[in-house]
Amino acid sequence: MKVIIIGPAHPLRGGLATFNHRLAEEFNRQGADCSLVSFSLQYPSLLFPGKSQFSDEPAPQGLRIRSLINSINPLNWLAVGRKLRKEKADLIVVRFWLPFMGPSLGTILRQVRKNGHTKIVCIADNVIPHEHRPGDKPFTRYFLKACDAFVTMSEKVLADLRTFEPTKPAQLVSHPLYDNFGAALPKIEARKNLGLASDEKIILFFGFIRQYKGLDILLKAMADERIRKEGIQLLVAGEFYEDEKPYLDIIREYNLHDSVILKTAFIPDSEVRQYLSAADCVVQPYRNATQSGVTPLAYHFEKPMVVSNVGGLPALVPHEKVGLVAEPDPRSIADAILHFYAVGEDYFIPHLRSEKRKYAWANLTKAIVEMAGL
Repeated sequence: MKVIIIGPAHPLRGGLATFNHRLAEEFNRQGADCSLVSFSLQYPSLLFPGKSQFSDEPAPQGLRIRSLINSINPLNWLAVGRKLRKEKADLIVVRFWLPFMGPSLGTILRQVRKNGHTKIVCIADNVIPHEHRPGDKPFTRYFLKACDAFVTMSEKVLADLRTFEPTKPAQLVSHPLYDNFGAALPKIEARKNLGLASDEKIILFFGFIRQYKGLDILLKAMADERIRKEGIQLLVAGEFYEDEKPYLDIIREYNLHDSVILKTAFIPDSEVRQYLSAADCVVQPYRNATQSGVTPLAYHFEKPMVVSNVGGLPALVPHEKVGLVAEPDPRSIADAILHFYAVGEDYFIPHLRSEKRKYAWANLTKAIVEMAGL
């Protein structure tokens, strides 16, 4: 079976690219001929919130990646669409995470469909975006109409999808584990590598920093006198994708300089396991969420989680088993962090090991092939 994955891939960086690489590896492991088609221009620099779109790390071995798509050039969309139409892949798997990509990807897929052969399955990370912009609905609708079927990784995205596409085949599949970052390190070794104290209580906020992820809520939780008394430290590992000043203002206002450790450069794949291995638990204080790529990371490294009771997070993190579910406010998050330390990290490990078995990559590839009718 010839498979093409359309979405970010090396040299572009970030969770979507990492996911796409791992998915391609799984298709190839199962005997398919899978390659990736990525972007020559993903975002114009004016629209990109981070410092760089590109990775300094080497390309993943054994994968064919073509950087073909210019997201803002309609002539390019037609040319890429015609090229892929002629290649007659049996299956195209296309990622959709932002309405901005609707015109380019929707046009490419319409060209592909003209070959009467290729099946198109979308993995929808978001259908209704976290941050709303003009054109969201028509761009999304234009894209979705070019697909044959859909896979979502949360109930929320599936429900959002059904407001646009009530009848096309769609299936919910759990986000697979990010198992391509290597094995966990001993906590003491990881902390030494990062210059952290070996005997402190350290919780981790990991990933790009955006308003909907609620880092400000977590910072205010860190100001709780009970948290201060326990000497708990917060390690923030991830790049600011918006103005950092409001967060730094909270740290200054609540005098959190001694309890918050900021590592706010982009975290390359080769360093991910250092941060996950160093933490006692991972905190996701999101205001809203569909699914989160941080959750399968925590599962892989067997780190308990404190998550807010929003979107798909509670379903992914069974309360009092693999972690704790709190409301997205500082007091509730602080309560959960304190409860985590009262119960102890070791309580959660057997549940994490049991629950993580659900999140195999083969489950995702199987669902995609079934949705395509192949």
